[in-house]
Amino acid sequence: MSGRGAGPHDDRGSLDPGPDGLPQGPEHQVLKSLLGAWALAACAPAEADAVEEHLGVCGPCADEALRLREAVGLLQRPESLDLKPALRTRVLETCLERRPPRIPVPDWAAAYDVETARLDALLQDFGDNEWHAPVRLRWYEGDEASSRRTTVAGVIAHLMSVDGLVAVALGLEDPLGEVRPERPTPSDRTEAYWRAARFPPTRSVRGPWREQSHRLIRTVSCTGGDTGRMTVPYGDFALPLHDAMLDRAFECWVHAEDIAEAVDYPYDPPAGRHLHDMVDLAARLLPVVLENRRHHGLAAPVERRLVAAGEPGRSLRLEIEGSGGGEWLIPLDSPAAKGSAEHEVAHVALDGAEFCRLAAGHLPPREAAAGQEGDREAIRDVLFAAASLSRM
Repeated sequence: MSGRGAGPHDDRGSLDPGPDGLPQGPEHQVLKSLLGAWALAACAPAEADAVEEHLGVCGPCADEALRLREAVGLLQRPESLDLKPALRTRVLETCLERRPPRIPVPDWAAAYDVETARLDALLQDFGDNEWHAPVRLRWYEGDEASSRRTTVAGVIAHLMSVDGLVAVALGLEDPLGEVRPERPTPSDRTEAYWRAARFPPTRSVRGPWREQSHRLIRTVSCTGGDTGRMTVPYGDFALPLHDAMLDRAFECWVHAEDIAEAVDYPYDPPAGRHLHDMVDLAARLLPVVLENRRHHGLAAPVERRLVAAGEPGRSLRLEIEGSGGGEWLIPLDSPAAKGSAEHEVAHVALDGAEFCRLAAGHLPPREAAAGQEGDREAIRDVLFAAASLSRM
């Protein structure tokens, strides 16, 4: 700054030194008054040049300018170092649009790939306090809300344990190792893993969970499209692999929201196309769940004639609004019946993310529907059947 010496006829720097050798006079006061604006980078170019030249010859003003610059630095809000959870998704989408991968991820596994990546980004910079933050897992049993207390690390252990069902079906290593649960259900596997650990899960669980998710994606990507039709046993039921991967994506998102809520961090719903696929999976499972609830006396019995397989029967129109939206006709009288607009007896409208939270057991059925028309009993049965899709 001191290298710009002013000539004798340059009005910006022609300040006569006072008795103490420092610049004096009215121009000194003017330039001193501009220091605040200069520190904020709010001076015009000519003013900034004049101030900087003055700082080269005036020690007190140079000291004051330094203090002001430091103060401005403290006032500025630093940019967060946390990666936005959707960043990897956007980068991947952009890259794939330009250059398709040599071994692409199957469409039915894409949601799992994205949701595990989003959750991993959320976990990236967690400290010990965040990993041990309390989380309450929520689901419905029958018509009653249930919950289980754990931690952020415990949630990741839960996801890894249940993802292990898919790993075993694909011939990969079971994350439970030698641990043997009483039944091969998601809840029993999780409880067995938690009990077998010498200490409560810590941040160390992130590495095995992440590596397992990568192995699952690599395996389904390398074994071809026919793999999606193989069956994954869940203990009490089974799903085709392509539905199991979507189910795991759904669980990953739901529990990522649980974690984000526990650490007071924002978390967005899945991309619209993935949210649509999750809603579609739940809608396809509803008739079977409804029949099971009817068998246990939790839903109204069918009072009309039985509907032959493949024939149209009484139906509820499920309208999903917003991202991931669409319409589904849910057969009410038999899982084998066909949904029919002509036999529609009820209509329910919900937001896509709200419906998924209902299916996750995070939203009471009585509070779920934004719009309802028609047979109130059928509406109640379907909403409670959706909540019954949930599990720990």
